[in-house]
Amino acid sequence: MKREKFGSRIGFILVSAGCAIGIGNVWKFPYLAGEMGGAAFILIYLLFLLIMGIPVLLCEFAIGRASRYSIAEAFETLEPEGTKWHWTKWIGILGSYLLMMFYTTVAGWMLYYCFRNIRGDFAGAGTKEVEAGFSQMLGNAPVMGLWTFILIAAGFGICWFGIQNGIEKVSKVMMSVLFLIMIVLAVRSVFLEGAGEGVRFYLIPDFQKMQEIGIGNVIFGAMSQAFFTLSIGIGAMMIFGSYLGKERSLTGEALSITILDTFVATMAGFIIIPTCFAYGIEPGSGPSLIFLTIPNIFAQMPGGQLWGALFFLFLTFAAFTTLVAVFENIISFDIDMLGWSRKKSVVVSLILITILSVPCILGFNVLADFQPVGAGSSVMDLEDFIVSNNLLPLGSLGYLLFCTRKNGWGWEKFLAEANAGKGLKFPAWLKGYVSYGIPLIIMIIYLKGYYDKFSVMGTAALVGWMTFAVVLLGFVVYCAAARKKS
Repeated sequence: MKREKFGSRIGFILVSAGCAIGIGNVWKFPYLAGEMGGAAFILIYLLFLLIMGIPVLLCEFAIGRASRYSIAEAFETLEPEGTKWHWTKWIGILGSYLLMMFYTTVAGWMLYYCFRNIRGDFAGAGTKEVEAGFSQMLGNAPVMGLWTFILIAAGFGICWFGIQNGIEKVSKVMMSVLFLIMIVLAVRSVFLEGAGEGVRFYLIPDFQKMQEIGIGNVIFGAMSQAFFTLSIGIGAMMIFGSYLGKERSLTGEALSITILDTFVATMAGFIIIPTCFAYGIEPGSGPSLIFLTIPNIFAQMPGGQLWGALFFLFLTFAAFTTLVAVFENIISFDIDMLGWSRKKSVVVSLILITILSVPCILGFNVLADFQPVGAGSSVMDLEDFIVSNNLLPLGSLGYLLFCTRKNGWGWEKFLAEANAGKGLKFPAWLKGYVSYGIPLIIMIIYLKGYYDKFSVMGTAALVGWMTFAVVLLGFVVYCAAARKKS
């Protein structure tokens, strides 16, 4: 089958940015910043984006463009004979499915809250009423299931029409409107009475708070969030590289996407953190933060019913663009590995993702007693932990090693692909840092993060989870160490 292509450069940038810009920016980033010390966490997060996120994103794009395949077949196309790099593709395949097993549920929450704002549920509501409404939603599996399945059907419906006629057209509209509405809401938020303290919390680092939480936890969280927010490590960006022509170099494109992604995450923080302080809500209240904070803004704002509906609609847009992008990645697995048609893959993938989303939905009600990663955790926390704290960094490690090792694709071939076309070039003198520095940083932070997270849960939990971490890391290292046939 002839490989599809983007219709324009702006289409590629907006679709790729749409993949990166999602619940990691508008949902996860603000509450993590609140939990981990505000600006202290943000500074470390931005540092990881610069020194690790952009090089890994560049590797994904380069592998995709050079191979003209998704993660499902890219390594087989580029690797030397007899090596084991293609085994690491299962990190991307498993990661894409696991991500959609909980991502669809949160996206469904956002669409449901858009509907509730249109219906006027939050008009004049107080903080306790808003909190009670969120708890009621989590306890109602049929309601969560309905809104989740609506988004799944809509996402695969767009993928049915392909890149140019489906994903590219929809992403251009959604992303453009998303940028505009977030700027307006951020300006409105920072001028709320009492919001100044929140702005200071957001912009002035509190390293004392960072020490209280644990420096290792904050660093591990910041690195994981950098990978999560760019959607790197599971091939979600690689697929769009495979649809890209060679007219432009990849460094400038990766930088543009990272800047757009950071802009949205920053704006989301400016909307939510100052509002928390203005309305007396704890900014570190966890994943439910956006569903407790935002409704309180609009309940008190003139025309709040309309603004609230628009805000949650555009949060849905942010989540939905990522949803569609990862759906496209999943669809490409069948097209590339099995030779299926796009339409056959869309139908089968829709059914499979619908079934796989059910455990997360039930994790807040029927399966609420199942707390896999500590007291108060849920099925979603387990799925998020496996993806964000394991598959994303380990998949990224695999891409870096593949692009730099002699028994992999190799630095020269990677650099030639990355720098092909007009635009910003990736510096050749960074070879040592990309080859050894970033992989070493990932491995150290990965293991240290595991230790800090599970050491407080007792010896048995620590040994069990550390063994799990070492096995996963060992798998990537083994695949990278396998030598080609002489």
